[in-house]
Amino acid sequence: MKIVFAGTPDFAVEPLLKLHEIYGISAVVTQPDKPQGRKGILTPPPVKVAAEKCGIPVFQPEKIKNDTKTLKSLHADLMVTCAYGQILTQEVLDAFPLGVWNIHASLLPAYRGAAPIARALIDGCRETGVTVMKTELGLDTGDMLLAEKCPIYDSDDLGTLENRLSRLSGELIVKAVDMIARGGYTLQKQGEGFTCKKVSRTEVDFSKSAREVSCLIRGLSPAPFAYARMGDLTLNFWFAEEVSCNADVPAGTVLSASPKEGLVVKCGKGAVEIVELQPAGGRRMSAADFLNGRKIQAGQRFDKPVL
Repeated sequence: MKIVFAGTPDFAVEPLLKLHEIYGISAVVTQPDKPQGRKGILTPPPVKVAAEKCGIPVFQPEKIKNDTKTLKSLHADLMVTCAYGQILTQEVLDAFPLGVWNIHASLLPAYRGAAPIARALIDGCRETGVTVMKTELGLDTGDMLLAEKCPIYDSDDLGTLENRLSRLSGELIVKAVDMIARGGYTLQKQGEGFTCKKVSRTEVDFSKSAREVSCLIRGLSPAPFAYARMGDLTLNFWFAEEVSCNADVPAGTVLSASPKEGLVVKCGKGAVEIVELQPAGGRRMSAADFLNGRKIQAGQRFDKPVL
């Protein structure tokens, strides 16, 4: 059985490697190399790097819908997609006799679309998962073949949860391809769901509950970050934890600011302790290290978000 794999970011590397180990991947389709960083260095996608290490041919069409001739010339039986990043046309879907199958990092029909992992964290979900579905023209609306749950822990941020779900995706897609190869499988239609948008750098609103604030910070770390301002000082937050609080002060007020007591900020309900942070233009550090060299004092207040 010949398989084509389409994916782009780090998340898709583990499924690619697992499939290649068991079945062998005939070709990889990924996004074009893009400029990265302040110097704009042309950088290949992680999936391309992994594929080339395995000796797998790589194709990088600007628009896959305009290059179906190449796909058809591969004479593959099926295609697996995982965070590829381009919309597929019916002509692309028809190029594979056994279909196109997508790995999606949520328990569909929840969190269709972009950033399902970040949104599950930001919304305070206690579990999420991975779904393998047959791709159709709608956005993540295809019939489902397999799904498996994954718990979300209070210690998770976007990076740790992505890593676990990537590993789960690798395990699940191997099972799925085996079912497809054997035939006789049953698909389950999705119910009504909702589509989530991409996430972006977000200013923290401390008037929200400590749970909401900590979930926002964890859901945007290690990128694109939740941040807060205090005058000329801007802090990107890497991690925060909920803490109990009985103080009757305005939201955003710093309750403690010392290496020993930590950086604790009052929320609309409860408080959060900022565990790790990064000053704008600086490096990632513990809150204790930051407080050793900065003059933030208890009683000061973070600015309200600019709407």
